[in-house]
Amino acid sequence: MSEGISLFVYPVKDLAQAKALYSTFLGVEPYADTAYYVGFKVGDQEIGLDPYGHNKGMTGPIGYQNVSNIQESLQRLLDAGAQVQQAVQDVGGGMLIASVKDADNNILGLRQFPA
Repeated sequence: MSEGISLFVYPVKDLAQAKALYSTFLGVEPYADTAYYVGFKVGDQEIGLDPYGHNKGMTGPIGYQNVSNIQESLQRLLDAGAQVQQAVQDVGGGMLIASVKDADNNILGLRQFPA
């Protein structure tokens, strides 16, 4: 289950302002630029901006780990004491994400690429 954290998603209130700031900070233009998600790639790292993150309960950035079987990985985390923050959801093109909270309310994310 461990490729490391490959994606960090930040909740933002003003997507246009955040996009300009992160473009300047990261030194690259977004590879994905939609009304519901702006994504940047810097090397092997991906940084995402989610304008609906606060409404989904995000209180800060979430680190997502790539997994080959999201259901299995999610169950292992639940068995280890995590609680579901966001159930498995297809966010487009077969990309699946889910998140859990640990005992301290930190949010951990899982991401499965389409087969």
